[in-house]
Amino acid sequence: MAGTEPQIDYQKEMVGTIDVPENDRLDLDRLTAWFAANVEGFAGPISYSKFKGGQSNPTYRIDTPSTSYVLRRQPFGKLLPSAHAVDREYAAMTALYPTGFPVPRTYGLCEDAGVIGAKFFVMSLAEGRSLWNGALPDCPPDQRREIYHAMIDTMADLHLKKPAEIGLGSFGRPDDYCARQIARWTNQYRLSETEVIPEMDRLIEWLPQTIPPQHESSIVHGDYRLDNMIFHAHENRVIAVLDWELSTLGDPIADFSYLMLNWHNPADGRAGLLGLDIGALGIPSQDEAVERYVARTGYPVPPMDWYFSYNLFRLAGIMQGIKKRVIDGTASSAHARQMSERVVPLVQRAHEFALAAGMPR
Repeated sequence: MAGTEPQIDYQKEMVGTIDVPENDRLDLDRLTAWFAANVEGFAGPISYSKFKGGQSNPTYRIDTPSTSYVLRRQPFGKLLPSAHAVDREYAAMTALYPTGFPVPRTYGLCEDAGVIGAKFFVMSLAEGRSLWNGALPDCPPDQRREIYHAMIDTMADLHLKKPAEIGLGSFGRPDDYCARQIARWTNQYRLSETEVIPEMDRLIEWLPQTIPPQHESSIVHGDYRLDNMIFHAHENRVIAVLDWELSTLGDPIADFSYLMLNWHNPADGRAGLLGLDIGALGIPSQDEAVERYVARTGYPVPPMDWYFSYNLFRLAGIMQGIKKRVIDGTASSAHARQMSERVVPLVQRAHEFALAAGMPR
């Protein structure tokens, strides 16, 4: 039953490095030769470990006597065409780094799978705090507030970058972002549909007809959340935004509202805040967070209920694909089964937000 399972300590489980498992070993001789040819200032020898976190792209810490780097690679083996886009991550960070936006410095992209068995890139190591629990249990209220403000301000600063001016003008189609996302996830949902959910059918009909005007086109991160950033070791500021695999051009409010969903997601040891006394914790309310983002960007106040409905619909489409694979027997892990059980609750919450946004009952 929900709420009876022990809460996972994500901070302990996901932060830090482990010895590299046998299946994830790299050819260090070939890698050293690539570093020598491509990484400015490199001097070996190399030693390495693997980051614990649950990244879809395996990530390693590469240490030399004078410098530490991060190597991020695609998984070994056969991949879906657009999945695990390390080249996309590399392009986004390479364009943003010279602007002063907090991303690691990139050193090189290797598209030759012959070097280590998969495409990879190398970037600088951001030494700081990796935070997983949205309640920030180890911080006093004033510091929690500063961390949330830093998260919101950093996202606003990303959305204010002009893609064409920093070499990302062709990073994606800038317009009709939500319409294309709704069409994509409707199609994915229909292909993997396993039962009739009347609320989902209503959302599929209503969402495309009610899309708010897209006031701006910006770089969108696609998965902007607490554990995808590194904070300064002693100051409450973001020093690196990570995991740009889903980045593209699109509607910044879709990106911002994805972050704001954490105010409506249950507090489970990760980024969710629902059920916490955020006022006592010093965490800004949803209205305060929206007000801060709007003040920094100059965008109109967004219709958050519509965007929450949209984001939950999108997540339901993703989870339905997992559910279909569980039923087909191609995703039999306990974690996949648990995730597949979230489809109906996600749809119901999306439907509630749609009603709040004006969908006829």
